[in-house]
Amino acid sequence: MTQQLDYLKETPSQTAGPYVHIGLAPGAAGFDIYRQELGWDIAGPNARGERIRVEGVVIDGMGSPIKDVMLETWQANSEGIYAHPEHTGDVEDGFRGWGRVITDFDTGEWGFDTVKPGPVKLPDGKVSAPHISLWIVARGINVGLQTRLYFEDETEANAADPVINLIEWEKRRQTLIARKTERDGKTVYRFEVKLQGPDETVFFDI
Repeated sequence: MTQQLDYLKETPSQTAGPYVHIGLAPGAAGFDIYRQELGWDIAGPNARGERIRVEGVVIDGMGSPIKDVMLETWQANSEGIYAHPEHTGDVEDGFRGWGRVITDFDTGEWGFDTVKPGPVKLPDGKVSAPHISLWIVARGINVGLQTRLYFEDETEANAADPVINLIEWEKRRQTLIARKTERDGKTVYRFEVKLQGPDETVFFDI
């Protein structure tokens, strides 16, 4: 006999409301309850490779920065290895590869320090260009948006990347490229996420 579960109803969709920072980034909301904010240390002190800074802003359909965004990041180390039990290879002690940042409440700017990831060898033998995965939530976004950040100076690797090549239009591929600058002797990559409009960032349905 089939068990009837019709007494369970689907929960209505919700956006990331005003309490998201209290629960996920309490320090930014004025609650000093952790010695270190969860997800702020992405690479750790022992990570090898080039130290970089990634900065950006999330822009709405009217061209204005959104000031209450939370982003989660996921990346490999400089040798293309993820801190995950299913990935072959070891990462440095303290390397997590996962991070969480929020935008500045006044400017909408976000940023984090990490190491530049290396190319990742995929199970089918193909190689993914160096990249950082981003998951984005904010008020007004019903489902978190998934995208990728690639690096401007990895031209050849980007051209061969299997995910980038899923995007039919060349112009749209450019929305995933972070622009390289130098500031105070440090490499900075600038990445602007546009939620709507002719230059809307490519988001992935995964």
